[in-house]
Amino acid sequence: MDYTQLATLAAILRSGSFEGAAAELGLTQSAVSQRLKALEERIGAQLVHRAQPCSGTDAGRRLAVHADNVALLEHALDDDLRALSPRPQTRIRVAVNADSLATWFVNAMAMLPDHLFDLVVDDQDFSADWLRRGEVMAAVTALESPAPGCDCRPLGTLEYTATSSPSYMARHFPDRITPEAMARAPMLLFDQKDHLQKHWMKRYLGKVFTPPHHGLPSSTAFVEASLHGLGWGMNPTALVKDHLRAGTLVPLLPNAPYETPLFWQTPRLLGTALAPITQAVRKAARDVLAPPQKKTAP
Repeated sequence: MDYTQLATLAAILRSGSFEGAAAELGLTQSAVSQRLKALEERIGAQLVHRAQPCSGTDAGRRLAVHADNVALLEHALDDDLRALSPRPQTRIRVAVNADSLATWFVNAMAMLPDHLFDLVVDDQDFSADWLRRGEVMAAVTALESPAPGCDCRPLGTLEYTATSSPSYMARHFPDRITPEAMARAPMLLFDQKDHLQKHWMKRYLGKVFTPPHHGLPSSTAFVEASLHGLGWGMNPTALVKDHLRAGTLVPLLPNAPYETPLFWQTPRLLGTALAPITQAVRKAARDVLAPPQKKTAP
């Protein structure tokens, strides 16, 4: 393959336009268009949806990540494997769950300030799918079984607490949590992939209820909605510990945490090149997550 063409494709998808890619690469828009056209003819498929902004087709996204992977390997090879970190400005595309991003993953990014991160946010039960499709270089996932051709390292367990505001508890559970009240009390749901609330109910109440819910695809919005009494939700304990200490949030049940084990998966081929990222991720995780433990069923 012509890797200048692949680099052009990656620049189009990063910037979302031919104009942005031209500015990044120091080319004319015509040259960018010609390179992409030549690559699409070589591959025999459309690689970019030409809209505002531009987005990649399935094949286009795969090829763009391939270009980033090759750049990472070339930088490691160019340093004759003496340096354990990729060169500055290397782009690292990672799939990560929103709660890790809100609690500890940015700390890992801060340990590598000279590099560029391109994060895909997805539920921890689904983030490994991006790795299987070859669309990311690494993934923070709840899946212990490694994707094909990948290494899997335990990071620790992210603890959640079912929380709400005191006024919410007084309004919906004035005496205690009953099946009738639980079925009616509004709940917070990140998105349709979010099953933490169901797992918690099954473990501590023995039954899964389907209460009305707010859809809030944001970890910080979860906390804010809990504080405002909009519903109860599974919040990372690390994110709400100060509120629990101050009493502005309270647990639905005492001593009823839910732990989610997290793992770091990377392609075996990129193990040496990704070593500094892996080291930073594991250190940041150790500072916030509980030590790894055996996986337990919901």
